[in-house]
Amino acid sequence: MIPGMDQVPPPESPAAEAPRRRLPWEIHPALAEDHLRICARMLANARRDAMAMASYELGDDAWSVGCRAFAFGRHRLQRAAQSGDYPWLDILDDSAHFVFVIGGNGNGVPIRFYRGAAEDPTDRTLRQQELEAEQLSLALGEDAAQGLAFRFAVETDPQGRVDRVVFLALRGEDVECFWPVPLEMPADAQRVAEQPRLIADDGYVGPPAAKPGAPPPLPPVVARRPARPRVAPRQQASLL
Repeated sequence: MIPGMDQVPPPESPAAEAPRRRLPWEIHPALAEDHLRICARMLANARRDAMAMASYELGDDAWSVGCRAFAFGRHRLQRAAQSGDYPWLDILDDSAHFVFVIGGNGNGVPIRFYRGAAEDPTDRTLRQQELEAEQLSLALGEDAAQGLAFRFAVETDPQGRVDRVVFLALRGEDVECFWPVPLEMPADAQRVAEQPRLIADDGYVGPPAAKPGAPPPLPPVVARRPARPRVAPRQQASLL
């Protein structure tokens, strides 16, 4: 008998468990649950309003509604940051590459948002602007910020309505944080009528729907400028 053949081989070691994904506030304290809930609700309500205002009869489609939802979401965040009611919210880049910041004192975390599947972000979604990368280094340090990006993914159903909003921390193809944001109001805010709402127009359900059979609304009347009195041309003196 060959030495060692009577020994039972050791059992195969179990596959290494995947590392636990961190919660947002474990990455940076400014990414608190209430901060993320407020921002996510603004983005969800922005898409709600964009869909309510869509006129498919006049040519609106998923692309135009998506553009309006992005513009509405950007405007809501800008308006909230300018109001002074959210000192932890700021705007870093108000262009088409819109970047906002959660956290004060110049050390906040830069974030962008997009509509699409949280499990399948595109290269365009992960692309960082130089200003965003610099701000992230200030917030986390150069080593921790290397290759990292924070995103809100607004997921929708086939009709375009919001299914959920997910907060992501992505480092290339690695997902370090995947946190579906609760969009419902906290119980204490629902019980007390005087409780300050998470966002100023939280009770707003969008523009009123047109009644069945009602004619389309008329365009707004543009006030005409009063006609200027005609002045007879002056007769110019001739040099000759």
